[in-house]
Amino acid sequence: MLFPEDFLHYIWKFRLFDRDRLQTGDGEALEIFSPGLHNSDSGPDFQNARIRIGDTVWAGNIEVHLSSSDWKKHGHAADNAYGNIILHVVYKDDIPLVLPDGRRVPTLELQNRIPDELYSRYHQLIFGEQTIIPCEASIGAVDSLTLHNWLTRVLVERLEKKSVAVTAALALNRGDWEETFYQFLAANFGFKINALPFELLAKSLPQNILAKHKNNPMQIEALVFGQAGFLGEDFKDEYPLKLKEEYGFLQKKYKLAPVETHLWKFMRLRPANFPTIRLAQFAALIIRSNHLFSKLLEIKDVKVLKALFTDIKVNPYWEDHYRFDIASPRSSKNIGEASVDILLLNTMALFLFSYGKYNQQQHFINRSLQLLEHLPCENNKIITDFSNLGVKIKTAFESQALIELKNNYCNYKKCLHCGVGNKILKLA
Repeated sequence: MLFPEDFLHYIWKFRLFDRDRLQTGDGEALEIFSPGLHNSDSGPDFQNARIRIGDTVWAGNIEVHLSSSDWKKHGHAADNAYGNIILHVVYKDDIPLVLPDGRRVPTLELQNRIPDELYSRYHQLIFGEQTIIPCEASIGAVDSLTLHNWLTRVLVERLEKKSVAVTAALALNRGDWEETFYQFLAANFGFKINALPFELLAKSLPQNILAKHKNNPMQIEALVFGQAGFLGEDFKDEYPLKLKEEYGFLQKKYKLAPVETHLWKFMRLRPANFPTIRLAQFAALIIRSNHLFSKLLEIKDVKVLKALFTDIKVNPYWEDHYRFDIASPRSSKNIGEASVDILLLNTMALFLFSYGKYNQQQHFINRSLQLLEHLPCENNKIITDFSNLGVKIKTAFESQALIELKNNYCNYKKCLHCGVGNKILKLA
């Protein structure tokens, strides 16, 4: 048989071996009450196990190796952390294990106790010729409850990792959730391609400056476009000329340094996604709503949350323009529903989760997951592949979890650490 030590850990943890008439290498009867708690840190592999050898009940740690001789190879002989081992579980018992104090550690050999079917399923997962995911031939047999429970756990893992960036930004902003939320929302308005200049814009234009001009839409627009670096040209149209005039005054007043214009990307973007249009929408949102983060914490209805974005109206100038001084056919430039869903997914859901985790308030974490359940699933290759394998995907809750599953479990064949992989290995 060919397998790593992790597979033996898995077999021991879930007791997936033949347990009939167990005995140690010395021929003493062995009974397992508890395999112990799997230890992912340094030290013995399983802690607080309970077993009986002969007539004596033992409680302590258990070490697992492919061969008994691995004990010395791994340097355990000189490590006091391994001095209270009560059982050595191995695939092949090739040498007796004796501790420095002369005590011989009981050994359980599993070489002839691993079911052929279990190994066959494992070998197919790890060494099979799959094209999408290791379990592509079996995932359809996994029941919906198992899949949902595992996707929930994986989704939480994804949000926990993303929340690290939120917490780091919060520290830089001295605990100001409103400012941190504003910066992340701005970056997400860039929709990946222009995320960086949008983020730099928000960091160069704090909310406290915008708040001073909340009753003057023209000045808000001037600050946004000016800080974005789009007001440095000679214009013909009255609207950009007015913005430039307003910004010239405000720039001197607040000693503002605009973002470098070359950072903004127009290439390979549909006109409706040009940064100028996104900036117009962002300015309209700022004009419409102050203290967005506070509103996020208060609003529980997803429809009301969406309305914060879908009901905003950009300056009429943009109805027949995509760029300054260049007229275009008239069309609506308000934020589309698909874009709103992305903003809710990447910003609103993340901040509800991060805020709940940071303040240890579970109901905000629950609201984050519920919000994702009310958003449609994303459309990308990973989701298409899972869908083609028979996985039903309707919401962003499922699509976000599947993206995490693919990128951090399937791609590395971490089937032994995956709830879906575990279920497949245990299927009769």
